[in-house]
Amino acid sequence: MPGRQREGAGDEFSLIARHFTWPAPSADLGVGDDAALLRVSPGMQLAVSTDLLLEGTHFLPGTDPARLGHKSLAVNLSDMAAMGAAPRWATLAIALPAADERWLAAFAGGMRALADAHSTELVGGDTTRGPLSICVTIFGEVPVGLALRRDGARVGDDVWVSGTLGEAAIGLALLTGGLAPALDAAAAAACIRRLEAPQPRVALGTALRGVASAALDVSDGFAADLGHILQRSGVGARIEYERLPLSPGLRAFASHDTVRAAVVSGGDDYELCFTAPASAAAAVEGAGAATGVPVTRVGRIVAGGGLAIVDGDGSELRLARAGYDHFG
Repeated sequence: MPGRQREGAGDEFSLIARHFTWPAPSADLGVGDDAALLRVSPGMQLAVSTDLLLEGTHFLPGTDPARLGHKSLAVNLSDMAAMGAAPRWATLAIALPAADERWLAAFAGGMRALADAHSTELVGGDTTRGPLSICVTIFGEVPVGLALRRDGARVGDDVWVSGTLGEAAIGLALLTGGLAPALDAAAAAACIRRLEAPQPRVALGTALRGVASAALDVSDGFAADLGHILQRSGVGARIEYERLPLSPGLRAFASHDTVRAAVVSGGDDYELCFTAPASAAAAVEGAGAATGVPVTRVGRIVAGGGLAIVDGDGSELRLARAGYDHFG
């Protein structure tokens, strides 16, 4: 984590030493030099992903720093899950308006707790002064030939989703005064927690190696993200809205227009959307049971292109938008 000295609570290097120098026993060289030195295990491919989070775009000003530290790593861990990769190492680049020791301690604590839970070592990065922004790059390993990709869906495959959809988008609406159903306090808190502290499905992703034909994580919205699989695989899909998994708190409002929009296109769920041959249904359910993550079959891959989401009476839902687009 190189850089110039900063004003505040000591220089940049003492800040790094206090908050971001964690043990990295599997790295040949971790934090403290110009670059980390990493050794990939024999027979493995290196999976690499980077996510940038900007205050006001990806998280609200004033977000709890411990939850923000958690989410900053969680979104990258979710990418590893979508590839069927086991996370190994991460780097952190962070711009800070000021070196607030209490904020940094909470942020680092939230990130480290999730990193420890997923055996992920922080091995480098950078700090600088500026508007709050956080960029994590993660490195994982997956056996050669077993990575889950977006281009493997085939006609006749089932479409599956892990966990539940829509809570994070409703959580954002609750925090920003947007349209939201009249949830009770517990359901509202659960939605906000899903927005601020998503749980990456890493164990499920690795369990789906050799089972799923294509996969990705739901970050920009179910319809938009499934569309990436369809485009890369050259196929279409027919999805039954009533099969899409909702939490008990949202299930009572399943026909509410705001909930429908959140479930189909709200984003920030960080669940896995994946396809698998119909013959693999038992294996998919077994992977879910083994990892403690509910999995739901929501539709099927069809010939042609495009995505149709149909209601209980067979009528197609018309979407105002498929998902989040930074430049849309």
